[in-house]
Amino acid sequence: METKDNLENDNQENQVANQEREINVHVHMHENDATIDPIDDTAPVLTERGELRSIDLDELMINEFKGRIVRKDLTKQLKEGANVPVYVLEYLLGMYCSAAEDDLIEEGMKNVKKILTENYVRPDEAEKAKSLIREKGTHKVIDKVTVKLNQKKDIYEASLSNIGIKDAVVPNKIVKENEKLLTGGIWCIITVSYYYEEGQKVSPFSVFSLKPIQMPSMNMEEVYQARRKFTMDQWIDMLLRSIGMEPANLDHRTKWHLIARMIPFVENNYNVCELGPRGTGKSHVYKECSPNSLLVSGGQTTVANLFYNMSSRQIGLVGMWDVVAFDEVAGIRFKDKDGIQIMKDYMASGSFSRGRDSIEAKASMVFVGNIDHSVETLVKTSHLLAPFPDDMIDAAFFDRFHGYIPGWEIPKMRPEFFTDRFGLITDYLAEYMREMRKTTFSDSINKFFKLGNNLNQRDVIGVRRTTSGLLKLLVPHGEYTKEDVRVCLTYALEVRRRIKEQLKKIGGMEFFDVNFSYIDNETLEEFFVNVPEQGGSNLIPAGIANPGVLHFVSEGAAGKLGLYRVETQMTPGNGKHSTSGFGSDTSAKEQVRVGFEYFKGNLNRIAATSRFSEHEFHLHFVDLQNSGNSHTASLASLIASCSVLMNKPIQESMVVLGSITLGGVVNPVQDLASSMQIALEGGATKVLLPMASASDIPSVPAETFTKFQVSFYSDPVDAVYKALGVN
Repeated sequence: METKDNLENDNQENQVANQEREINVHVHMHENDATIDPIDDTAPVLTERGELRSIDLDELMINEFKGRIVRKDLTKQLKEGANVPVYVLEYLLGMYCSAAEDDLIEEGMKNVKKILTENYVRPDEAEKAKSLIREKGTHKVIDKVTVKLNQKKDIYEASLSNIGIKDAVVPNKIVKENEKLLTGGIWCIITVSYYYEEGQKVSPFSVFSLKPIQMPSMNMEEVYQARRKFTMDQWIDMLLRSIGMEPANLDHRTKWHLIARMIPFVENNYNVCELGPRGTGKSHVYKECSPNSLLVSGGQTTVANLFYNMSSRQIGLVGMWDVVAFDEVAGIRFKDKDGIQIMKDYMASGSFSRGRDSIEAKASMVFVGNIDHSVETLVKTSHLLAPFPDDMIDAAFFDRFHGYIPGWEIPKMRPEFFTDRFGLITDYLAEYMREMRKTTFSDSINKFFKLGNNLNQRDVIGVRRTTSGLLKLLVPHGEYTKEDVRVCLTYALEVRRRIKEQLKKIGGMEFFDVNFSYIDNETLEEFFVNVPEQGGSNLIPAGIANPGVLHFVSEGAAGKLGLYRVETQMTPGNGKHSTSGFGSDTSAKEQVRVGFEYFKGNLNRIAATSRFSEHEFHLHFVDLQNSGNSHTASLASLIASCSVLMNKPIQESMVVLGSITLGGVVNPVQDLASSMQIALEGGATKVLLPMASASDIPSVPAETFTKFQVSFYSDPVDAVYKALGVN
């Protein structure tokens, strides 16, 4: 009986050894396949007849990355049938299906499906799998394994998430060889054994052998050599196919935005946000395309979870992952009051303080969310960071962002945007990106360009980080040209300026310097970089408006400066006056009444032949930037009433500043610099200023003041003449 048991055990051990050998053979082949001789630098090759032909991107990838690539439509087919991370599926597909021939792919797919069927454990079949291990003695499974040290027993114990085993004994050697098991866990092919005897103090389950489902090693020289065989466009297309997108159906701008989503994977402590419509795949790359990133869903989190747990003295997510991405920014909530402050400290320096300790981490922070309104509306009436929760609407917080990817320029995902061609297997791409975190290309700008004088220190840091990240992705071997740096630098200036434009709206004149530029070291020519959504969004339309239509800047009821429009209509009547657009705000209506009363009492000084008593006037008020009702609309009311009565329009693109009392006293502008900045952003080219504000002109940046044709007025009647262009 004992001999029979020994034979059975020997057979089981031989069976396990054979299974291990089978896997190792495939992995060995997988590693050695990439040692294929590279094709020559010119990309075209000779056919049998001696003719030159260009190499297709798929063929180029097969030659340069054999064993490291997979057809992405195969991943989609398997993903629909098994709830396994993409990098697990692609590891198996890379082992069995990296050939181009259909019959070999079909055979490989059968093998992968067989492995998943026999070895992948669904959570609802956990007890069946445990029973199988007990009956067979050993069984190979695919599962996520996390290891902890049980200090009471002085052993390592593994938790297998799907199968539900919490305390499988793990040999010390396996833990030493795979330290990732101790930091959040990894997916593995595990041989689990079962042995039980009465009175034993450890679990009957133990890990006999373990192979991580990831690249066993990363040879960056292999990537550098391969990169030399690709053009820039080919390399971009290959990266996009590797994350599952089909570049043939994407325009140039969209490609760059998708590449920009990958910068946090190659840059340490890179902070970026992307807001846009639903369905544009904002969170896809952070959830599916790397085992080194974590997508935080649900919004609510704690300082202990994210940064540092004081009681257990363990670092949080920022110390365990390369990228921490927050899905749906509108729902972000910290249970701790100091959560956002700690996040600000971390985003600025890569370190934070908890208790007596100052702790450093390398994780990049990504914020993705939805914009419910049109971008044109937000640009005109608010700012493009409005979807963030109120607690985070803070200029100091947003100033830590290195870039803002315009999600509204990325189309909603449709089937044709997903590729069915070859791409790098996800884990190989992830390891390549992780290796690039160890180097920096931030000094690349200095070799060819200087940054303009509108960039402050944080702007410079953001632009250098983005440029470095793009070059790491696109030119990993470091052999970049001046034009390579120029195109990356231009994109980096744009995404940082997008942040600065919003800061200007949130924080005022402190952030007025948004005219980002770079200077060519050779020619000394200066190039300015704009953000597309700012163009053509003027609230003040070009051309001469109808009589009675006027724009002015004033502080609103909420204490925020804003741009307003007054539209006045005149109909036959008996001198009555009415208003609309103010709601029930009596203070705002009173200001309009002050202007109209001054108009009635001083009409003979302005247009002696006109008779207001034969007309009725209706003034409609429009709050163009949701700033709340204006309580200083008296001068605007006077000028608009004179304009419509005299049938003379206001000067083209003019904004009126200042207010008056019923007795005709002119009040100076409270915040001249910010008021002129808002007028400039609204599209004004002329501004009407009270003489009383002349002493405040030095507070206005020269870049702003010189954009206007300025007219000064000394009293209300003078203001009417200047506004209507009457001598």
